[in-house]
Amino acid sequence: MNTDSSYQKNILEFINKDYTSLFAQLSVAEALEQVRERGLAERIIYFYVVDKEDRLIGVLPTRRLLMSKIDERLENIMVKNVAALPSTASTYDALEFFATYRFLAFPVVDDDRRMLGVVDVNFFTEKLLNTDEPEEVNDVFEEIGFKISEIKNTSPFKAWKYRFPWLLATITSGSVCAILAGAFEHTIASSVILAGFLALVLGLSESMSIQSMTVTIQILHSTQPSLKWYLRSLFRELSAALLIGLSCGIIITILIFIWKHSLLHGAIIGGSIVFTQIVATAIGLSIPTLLHALKLDPKIAAGPITLGITDISAILIYFGVASLIL
Repeated sequence: MNTDSSYQKNILEFINKDYTSLFAQLSVAEALEQVRERGLAERIIYFYVVDKEDRLIGVLPTRRLLMSKIDERLENIMVKNVAALPSTASTYDALEFFATYRFLAFPVVDDDRRMLGVVDVNFFTEKLLNTDEPEEVNDVFEEIGFKISEIKNTSPFKAWKYRFPWLLATITSGSVCAILAGAFEHTIASSVILAGFLALVLGLSESMSIQSMTVTIQILHSTQPSLKWYLRSLFRELSAALLIGLSCGIIITILIFIWKHSLLHGAIIGGSIVFTQIVATAIGLSIPTLLHALKLDPKIAAGPITLGITDISAILIYFGVASLIL
């Protein structure tokens, strides 16, 4: 994404200053009376609780205010852990907040936690669906293999023509995985538990590769990759993948030992998870970087290609390790 994109604009350009704040020392009855006197904000979603210095210290959902005892103080019923956007946040930061926390609105505060305004869910939906910004809208869809401009208001045949070729990548990788699994049929037959955990291993590796791919694509919007950047990013991503893989692998090993009383199978499956997580992360970083280096659009092709290669690699590692040990 270009640095002059609207996603890089400061969130202060989009805040709504029509919000309702209440002092923490007020009782519910006093707060309701104050609301009646002052009136409600145009699009009331939450009440924001502030201290005597007007610093944000809590948020009060409307339902909680209406359902609490009238003599209860707001500081006792408010939600104290408030997810607030700093005044330096970009519009992209705001969109990440909505996608991560899934609240209907977020307060925007300065360095002293004083309220500057509110960004509500309408900003999120309008930003994503604003057809005057086709590049940003396409970003949402391109990772799965097509541009929204290609399928918008098109005929069923044209939609098929644009979308089906990318599904062929999934069909191809799935067929290769089936063939590979067939090559290890004796290993599968000797241990049914391996087949039972195959979906889990594939799911974890796919999730890891997609996470790594998504982060990489976002970085490539504004960074010109180099070998030094790639190696530094690879080391960082693989270090995180190792920790995540070990955590998942240990949990699965313990689960299998408790369930099947087999430390060997637990170690095989748990160890495979560690290796597949590491490989999946490397694939998620490398595929979009390679496509970018080849002057291809990583957003369009990275998703199907990354998932396909990840699945094939996971199958080879999973059953390869099992066949060597069992």
